[in-house]
This record gives sequence, C-alpha cells and structure tokens, in this order.
Amino acid sequence: MTKHIFITGGVVSSLGKGLTSAAIGMILERRGLKVSMQKLDPYINVDPGTMSPFQHGEVYVLDDGSETDLDLGHYERFTQAKLTKASNYTTGKIYSTVIARERRGDYLGSTVQVIPHITDAIKEAIYDGVTSPDVDVALTEIGGTVGDIESLPFLEAVRQFALEQPPGDVLFVHLTLLPYLRASGEMKTKPTQQSVGKLREIGILPDILVCRTEQPMTDEMGHKISMFCNVRPDCVVEERDVAFSIYELPVNLVNAELDQLVVERLGLPRGRATQLGDWNDMLDSIKRTTETVEIGVVGKYIELHDAYKSIYESLSHAGIASQCKVKLRKLKAEEVLDNPRLLEGLDGLLVPGGFGERGLEGKIRAVQWARENDVPFFGICLGMQCAVIEYARNVLDLEDADTLEHSESTPHPVINLMADQKDVEDMGGTMRLGAFDCSIDKDSVAGRLYGRTAVRERHRHRFEFNNDYRERFEAGGMVLSGKNPQRDLVEIVELPEHAFFVGVQFHPEFRSQPLKPHPIFKGFVAAALERSRNGNATPARAKSLA
Repeated sequence: MTKHIFITGGVVSSLGKGLTSAAIGMILERRGLKVSMQKLDPYINVDPGTMSPFQHGEVYVLDDGSETDLDLGHYERFTQAKLTKASNYTTGKIYSTVIARERRGDYLGSTVQVIPHITDAIKEAIYDGVTSPDVDVALTEIGGTVGDIESLPFLEAVRQFALEQPPGDVLFVHLTLLPYLRASGEMKTKPTQQSVGKLREIGILPDILVCRTEQPMTDEMGHKISMFCNVRPDCVVEERDVAFSIYELPVNLVNAELDQLVVERLGLPRGRATQLGDWNDMLDSIKRTTETVEIGVVGKYIELHDAYKSIYESLSHAGIASQCKVKLRKLKAEEVLDNPRLLEGLDGLLVPGGFGERGLEGKIRAVQWARENDVPFFGICLGMQCAVIEYARNVLDLEDADTLEHSESTPHPVINLMADQKDVEDMGGTMRLGAFDCSIDKDSVAGRLYGRTAVRERHRHRFEFNNDYRERFEAGGMVLSGKNPQRDLVEIVELPEHAFFVGVQFHPEFRSQPLKPHPIFKGFVAAALERSRNGNATPARAKSLA
C-alpha cells in the first residue's frame, strides 16, 4: 500500500519546498523505492498557463500537455517519477470540479460547502496523484505558507486524509526558516515555533522539521526547537544553504540522516543504503571545474530568474557534461535592439521562448549578430521563429518578413498561425501542448547530436513555420532537419556551415537532467566552450561536436 508524505512550508515563501520535496523523492528512489510527486497550489487560476512569468516564473509543460507549476521541473530533474495532469492541482482546478458536479446535480440537493465537498475533492486529487499502483511513497507538496488563508482547505484536507489512513502510513514534513540576525550574530527559533503552532492549531502535528538556515545549527538550538515544537530531537533536521550547487541538497539531507528518519517513521525497508555514488561523482566534477563559458540569454522576462528556470538548469547540465561552468549574461531584448554591443564577448547566444510583441525585434537583432559573427546560437520556440524571420529578411531578401502573431499585414508571413488555432478564444490550455513526435534527418547536426532519427519533445505554442516558404529556405541554405511526421510541421532548423546554429520549435529544457543533459544543450555548450578556448575566434564546425 502506498505511503504518503506531505511537505508544508512556514515563516516565508520561496524557502525551497519544491527542491526539498524533489530531493526527498530522489533519496527514496536511491533506496530502491518507487515514488510519485505532486504539487497542490492554493491560487485560484486553473493552471499557471495564463499567468505572467514575472509573477509566477516559467510554465512547466508535461508530456500530456498539462501546464504546471515550475516545481514540477525540480521533480523531473531529481527523480524518475512519472508526472501527469494529476501531479498539479490548484484551488481553481478543485473548485471547477466541484462546481461542475453541483451543476450536474451530483450532490443531490446538498448545500455545497468547503467541508466536506472541497476537502473531499482535494483528497480525491491526492489519490489521483499516485500515478501507478506500485508506487511505494507518494510525496505531495502543499504550496503557499502556513498561515495563509488560501492554503487552509488543503491543510484541512491532508489532516483528514491522515486520519483516514492506517497508522504509520502518513508523514508530515514541515520546512521552516531559522533567520540569522547579523547585528546580534544570532539565529532565531521563534518564527519556527510560531509556524509549527499554526500547523498544530489546524490539527497537523509535523513529524519532521527541516530547518533552512545559512549558519550551522547548534545541538542546543535543535533541542530548543524540539521542546517548543513537540518534535523529537532527532527529527529536527538542518538544511543549510548549499555551498556551490542545488544538486548538493540530496547529499546534505542524507548526511543529516533524513532518509533514515523517513523510512523508520513510515515502516519502509531499511536494509538498502541510499546509493549516491554517481551523484557524488558529478558534484566532485563540478568542484574540479576551472573552465568557464559565457552564454548570453536574450529574453523578455529576464529580470526574474525563475522565468527561464529550466533553461538555466539545462545549460548547467550541459556545462557539467563539458566540465565547464556556464556563466550567464542575462540581456533584455529591448536593450539589445538599441545597443547590440551588449552581445560582444559572448561564447554563445540563446534566445528562449515567449509571448507578445515586446522584445521581438531585439531578439531578431541578436540572432543576426550571432549568425554574422559565427557565434554558437540556440533558439527555442519563439527563439527559433526569430531565427527564421531574421534569415528571411537578411539572407533570402524577403523584405518585411515577420510572424502573423505580431504583423497581420506582413507580405511574407514566414511564421503563421496553426489552422486549428484560428478560432480559439480561450487563452488557457488551448495551444499545441505536450509531447509530439519529431523525425530528424540522420546526417543533420540535430541528428548527430541526438544519435537517432525519432524523438518526442514537449511543445507550448500557437504559431509555426509557414510551409509555403519551405523551398525558399532550403534553396537559401537553411536546413529544415526536423519535422513532425503526423502533421508535416517544421520542428528544427539549422545552418550546417555555421559554428553552431540550431533552432527548435519545442522546449528541450523540459527533458534535461543533471546526469543526462539534453543533447542539443550539450552540443550548444560544447560549441561555446570551443569558441572560448579559441579566444572567441571562429571554432570548428558543429558537425565535429556530435
């Protein structure tokens, strides 16, 4: 029977519940257990698909097309858990379900209330999040901060859920903060005490406290927290800020014996030790790395790091594979348009996806700079479309070529709206979403990087390469090396005579892991490293990077 772990957070938001949840899932997998991962979010949006990246960070897309919270990216980077639409529920999604049932008359005239109808729907969602009958442990992260009014129905639901399960089958892990006051040189436990007090008022008694801290926690402090929070001393776990990489976290938690605590409290098999040999080797490699490459990311939402979280992590994974550190130069697209000299000295340029007209011309200008200066370039989604527009204007002499997304009057709509998107009115969940097949030319740069001719990648977009212009592009030297076989849509474009020039319509950043970097990211960073070693001179052609 599946055991359940609920991870809550207190004191402040952005403590790292997602990373902690992912790390716990990983260390349980490394003990031979099968896990599922789930995030319950308290906001009223049905999903984050219509939310601004400035407010919520990136939208993480799953194979089944679900637009989900960015924490699910942490889950997939750390674990092998299968994630589906049931892996992310929001208040909006729960209430939509309950209201639809009420409209159908499913409640037989009952007055529909938060308790029991909303809480019952949340409990159903928790069961749905167990993606396979052979899952040993289901981890559910509760979004928000204890004390927020929005989180109360979720906390009440998991309180009820725990009562309905056999004794010892549910574990509550509470992540909290020990703030350090530099003026007095002290860490304070009072916020943690108050946070746990809020949980206890709701009826949840945390089994394990994970204390986020930037300074070492003393034994005396641990005993004090234990006494005032009614948690056993050995279940007060320090989670100190990592020294150089977020991928240290699972190792640190194992060193703090959190893995032992979890298996003991849940009655799980204790014979097998947590296997982290390859993970430790990776961390040792990161520590030994001395070479650096500088990658420019020209985007629209560049001020918020989480807006391109998976892209930054994928670049880091590729850097690990090439044994180099990736230094990011974050550039606003509007500023690049006014001052292209901001790009000088880069070893590689990446243009990510995005929506809206703002910054488009700056991205196109950045692509032109990379193409003309033989700088390794990687375009993702809108970044690929910018590469197509730039090539049409400046190489194929298609004056005023553009995308129909922003210029309905363009004489050359090299990027146009998909036929099945023309009559769509709702903004949420209506794009081309999820994993689709891509057939790749064997002898292309992409084919050599992947090492195979058939892949599946995740999409999130409405506009596509206009097939009416295929012959012109191919005659003009751009290779359309990847296509969707079912709908004959262009998925990958490249310039084989360039140092590295690849644009993809999909989002490869959603497929990358620290020990298994995405092939295109890997090839891109390898090309950038070669350029760096040559002192920013023109490196060997991309075909040598496969």
